Amino acid sequence: MTETARRAGPVSHGRVLQIALPIVISNATVPILGAVDTAVVGQIGLAAPIGAVGLGAVVLTALYWVFGFLRMGTVGLTGQALGAGDRAEVAALLTRALMIGLGAGAGLILLQVPLFRGALLIAPASGDVEALTREYMAIRVWSAPAAIAIYGITGWLIAQERTRAVLALQLWMNGLNIGLDLWFVLGLGWSVQGVALATFLAEWSGLALGLWFCRAAFSVPDWRDWAQVFDRARLGRMLVVNTDILIRSLLLQAMFVSFMFFGSGLGDVTLAGNQVLMQFLMITAYAMDGFAFAAEAMVGRALGARARDRLRRAVVLTGLWGLGTSLALVLGFALAGGAIIDAMAKSEPVRAEARVYLPYMVAAPLLGWAAWMLDGVFIGATATRDMRNMMMVSFGIYAAALALLLPWLGNHGLWLALLLSFVARGVTLGLRYRALERAAA
Repeated sequence: MTETARRAGPVSHGRVLQIALPIVISNATVPILGAVDTAVVGQIGLAAPIGAVGLGAVVLTALYWVFGFLRMGTVGLTGQALGAGDRAEVAALLTRALMIGLGAGAGLILLQVPLFRGALLIAPASGDVEALTREYMAIRVWSAPAAIAIYGITGWLIAQERTRAVLALQLWMNGLNIGLDLWFVLGLGWSVQGVALATFLAEWSGLALGLWFCRAAFSVPDWRDWAQVFDRARLGRMLVVNTDILIRSLLLQAMFVSFMFFGSGLGDVTLAGNQVLMQFLMITAYAMDGFAFAAEAMVGRALGARARDRLRRAVVLTGLWGLGTSLALVLGFALAGGAIIDAMAKSEPVRAEARVYLPYMVAAPLLGWAAWMLDGVFIGATATRDMRNMMMVSFGIYAAALALLLPWLGNHGLWLALLLSFVARGVTLGLRYRALERAAA
């Protein structure tokens, strides 16, 4: 075990909470932001604006999260570099992440017309929803470079267990976004365009704050050591890791996007009801990710230090905290789900539709627990080939369930197929866990 690993401190409940709690709080603000977006446009009293914000946000989130490999790969690689005591590589990884993020965002801006046209051709929404969705996406896409670069900054900070900085970054962005939402939509009457402009401004300000949090790295020359940054072997490893995660992310986003697209074909009210319920799923995912991120940081350091016992203890402790969180969410959704729906939607048909499918959201945290936690473990270990392959299996199960259940059960079949994919991911990743311990030995 390296001296760097020893200085990281023991793998304990206290350390798990120290890493995870700021992430739990910061991630919880993201679905809160989505809920506020939905609630603000919901006050207009029409289904179309709710559906447009939901559909537009899903399309852009899917495009951005294609580059989610930047956060995930940066956490694992940076954590392992820290565990091995390689400070020059830690700095070089930040530079690479920023270059990739800014370049990817610029590419999305250039390709926005065919990308948005293709997305809306696949999603046969009503004319009103489609027109509003186009307006929303045309504004928000201009902050794509900032949004994607922030993934890299966040991963770099998490790997160093600087989760309080991540919390501050998220609170700033989402707090500003919510404030601007209320002003632009309810105060100035800018409707869907106001929601999009609020997000645009918040994301660029978030990038500026994130760079400030990384200022120590820019005060020493390692970050611009171009021989290190463009080292062929390290770039090759980063390429392999990120390519595997990219394929995994594409398949995961294909599931969520197809879910919304198939929902849009069931009518505006069903689309709006599903969008309201997706906020429950986002709350679950982001709350669970707090402990999954703790697993990423701790597993990465343990593997970099070749400390198998520390790796196993990190997996067990973070998994237990994740399980407790999932059970708390199950109870909360069962008791308060109806009230949450009423707060997010003013339209009575949308409220009634969302209540029909609420039981799926009550079950989701427990059914998805293993998938979310093992994602964190495998990301920290950069066992990306396993992540890619198990996602392929899970996507195949989702597609088969969708083909069988959607024509038979309609929207119920849509939700069942999605939850079945969560179970499949957890089971298949669990079967590959022992290989991680062998790699750390």
